[in-house]
Amino acid sequence: METLKLDLNKRYTYADYLTWMDDVRRELFNGFIQLMSPSPSRLHQKTSSILIKIWGVYLENKKCEVYHAPSDVRLPQNKDKDDKTIYTVVQPDIYVVCDLNKMDDRGCLGAPDFIIEIVSPKNSNRDTKDKFEIYQQHGVREYWIVNPNDENVNVFVLDENGKFQFGGIFAGDDKIPVHIFDGDLKVDLTEVFV
Repeated sequence: METLKLDLNKRYTYADYLTWMDDVRRELFNGFIQLMSPSPSRLHQKTSSILIKIWGVYLENKKCEVYHAPSDVRLPQNKDKDDKTIYTVVQPDIYVVCDLNKMDDRGCLGAPDFIIEIVSPKNSNRDTKDKFEIYQQHGVREYWIVNPNDENVNVFVLDENGKFQFGGIFAGDDKIPVHIFDGDLKVDLTEVFV
């Protein structure tokens, strides 16, 4: 399939995004195209698979659901849900949604409760700076940045003022308490980084 010629300096909407029928993976940050790598590394995929399994088992028979990339998360401004006014569309590696009214056949409309991004050397700035700011602005309750190469996880939890607070960096045999579940789920890093 031929790659589309899109202007990287132009601001687009989710309605535009839906018309791009090629094999290139993209996200929109405030209307501007962010190209994604065509496929993640084997280590990235292994880490993602393990985390999806942990979440899937924990969430069985619970009201929340876990999803993984590629899956669009549309983040509207001012609760305006029209495709022509949505300028931010991301594809988190893993996300958890507890308000299933946000889910439709195209993915999630609104902020997930929990997001995991698995970083690689090529995308670390995007996940640690750009997406951090986007997720904070839109009210994601908990954000984990997982670094499989260094085998650590940075945890951020949204406070009552809508700002991410650093919840710690975890490594080795740490067990990370998931704040959105008041620590009922603890992710054992010896099971993640194997």
